[in-house]
Amino acid sequence: MFAYIIKRLISGVVVVILVSMAVFALFWFGPEDPARPICNQQTGNRCTPDRLENFEEQMGYNNGIVSEYGAYAKGIFTGRQMEIGTTQIDCDAPCLGYSHRTFNLVWEELIDRIPATISVAAGGAVLYLLLGVPIGVAAARRRGTLGDKLLVSSFLVISSVPYYLFALLAWLYFTLIWQVPILGDSGYTPITDNPAKWFAGLLLPWLCLGIFGCTQYTRYTRGAMVETLSEDYIRTAKAKGLAPSTVVYRHGLRSALVPVVTVFGIDLGVLLAGTIFTERIFEIQGIGRWGLQAVQSFDLPVVSATALFGAIIIVISNLIVDVVYSVLDPRVRLS
Repeated sequence: MFAYIIKRLISGVVVVILVSMAVFALFWFGPEDPARPICNQQTGNRCTPDRLENFEEQMGYNNGIVSEYGAYAKGIFTGRQMEIGTTQIDCDAPCLGYSHRTFNLVWEELIDRIPATISVAAGGAVLYLLLGVPIGVAAARRRGTLGDKLLVSSFLVISSVPYYLFALLAWLYFTLIWQVPILGDSGYTPITDNPAKWFAGLLLPWLCLGIFGCTQYTRYTRGAMVETLSEDYIRTAKAKGLAPSTVVYRHGLRSALVPVVTVFGIDLGVLLAGTIFTERIFEIQGIGRWGLQAVQSFDLPVVSATALFGAIIIVISNLIVDVVYSVLDPRVRLS
């Protein structure tokens, strides 16, 4: 297993490097000069060719892409000196550059936003499982009944609505129109400042993520449980006189969770990389909203940082999923 983990880590590092190169190249060779939006912003939309050239020199876009990416990659491990206007600053490792929109160091802004994104992602992911898995098991045990059909149909209706519309309507009614206590106070407050306000501000985003996301976990769990409950070893367990709950939850659910864990690992990685719609709708200053603002303003250092962070999180989550496989299902072995 140790050799397998090392091989996966090496391949993960290669993936992260390729992602950072791809994002860098997309902006560098994009349809618009990446320095122009910053030039327009700083000059009040009076960006002349001379001013644009000065901004390109200041931001490093007049250098070759290979040398500029090399300086960027080197700064992650050793740090580097950077120029902001006429000021030279020391950017300590891991140096991800500075934001061309706010002129703050990207690493510091990333660290400031990680707690908000983790809070949103963790709550939503927990509700995925707490709601989706038990409902899926209950539906599988009552396969073909009216309750099973109504449950599957209702969840299909929910999942057919775009998530951003679902969350936007929830925010509109609970916050603006009905002004429901607790649910209407959406937003992020650090848990160290006020735990009660932290919980109240994230409750509605959690419910939106949990209710919408649990629909697919209900379908996956139901499908996997229906298949598992028809296996020979399940019939053997029933023939031995084991209690129905023991057969379902101890023997059946453990094997049925393998495909669910696959989806959950990917979803958790995506959530931790940034819940863009949730953070934008509920005014949460997390990584997803930060990255969206960076794309709109062509802020290359921030976009590169969010892509790098997302790639690392997804690589780690997939590695954890592969290891958990062997724990959940003895038939799966790492080799």
